[in-house]
Amino acid sequence: MKTKSFTETLLAWYSVYGRDLPWRRTRDPYAIWLSEVILQQTRIAQGTAYWERFMQEFPTLEALAAAPQDRVLRLWEGLGYYSRARNLHEAARSIVASGGFPTTLEGIRALKGVGDYTAAAIGSIAFGLPAAVVDGNVYRVLSRYFGIETPVGTTAAKKEFTALAQSLLPAQAAGDFNQAIMDFGALQCTPASPDCLTCPLADTCRAHTSGRVAQLPVKAPKTTVQARYLSYIYLRCEGMTAIRQRGAGDIWQGLWEPLVLEHADAARRDDWPEWLAQSRLKLLQKDFRHQLTHRTLHTDFYVYETEQRPTLPADYRWIQERDLADYAKPRLFLRLLELL
Repeated sequence: MKTKSFTETLLAWYSVYGRDLPWRRTRDPYAIWLSEVILQQTRIAQGTAYWERFMQEFPTLEALAAAPQDRVLRLWEGLGYYSRARNLHEAARSIVASGGFPTTLEGIRALKGVGDYTAAAIGSIAFGLPAAVVDGNVYRVLSRYFGIETPVGTTAAKKEFTALAQSLLPAQAAGDFNQAIMDFGALQCTPASPDCLTCPLADTCRAHTSGRVAQLPVKAPKTTVQARYLSYIYLRCEGMTAIRQRGAGDIWQGLWEPLVLEHADAARRDDWPEWLAQSRLKLLQKDFRHQLTHRTLHTDFYVYETEQRPTLPADYRWIQERDLADYAKPRLFLRLLELL
């Protein structure tokens, strides 16, 4: 009886309090897929504007597939985790080449950059496939309501919570249920200070009735975060600057950057090229911290003005400063330009 009560109560709550989001006004799998990819590492408040810009620039899968990758990355600029944009673009091309958007869970899951959660979200919302989503919101809601103490982020938790969410899923309203539980976790059963006083599930919620709301869900030990030390140097020579495109195998693949030096430690005593006269370096900001999932980037920003172009590695190109807006750039380069 509890399972039925949970599902029905959640759907009733969603019918009143569910968020009105633009991609929920369509069943177009492309529009839904785009929203899910953008929101993988982005808050809705920020992601909505990007979704709208993408839909305006690339209103169809065919338009996205036909676009140059640089244009896609440029439109993505500021969202971070650029592999999402590259995977989106590559998958769009494969979908168009195959003749249409896949309509099975296995077909959606096979798309570049699509995991279990994204496949379940697209499949259930666009095609009504009976697949439950499991993300941070779902872990939190189910852990609290059913009193589950298995640490989230573990293999055991993924298996347990996926099976539970699947058992709760109403076959005829899979998409609504998935969106309901995500909204419930985002708006009602929040990580900090959940609104238990107005919660329609409070009377049967094990965390609430046992006073363990703050203790659930149980978190797995955090992964060690690596520190990296960088110097970003904006080279300026008679209205021109030098940039290069990042290659495969590291963060921000395919994006453009200025002269970047990586140092062994915070002292930054090494890896300065011989031609670079440090007396001509102008420090703009010291130790700017940019947090990635498993790395903290500590960056010093400089500008270096010269009347003669230095000899740089072959992968650098000199461009007019006014043309910089045409190149997709990572967050740290954008920060350097802000300081300039």
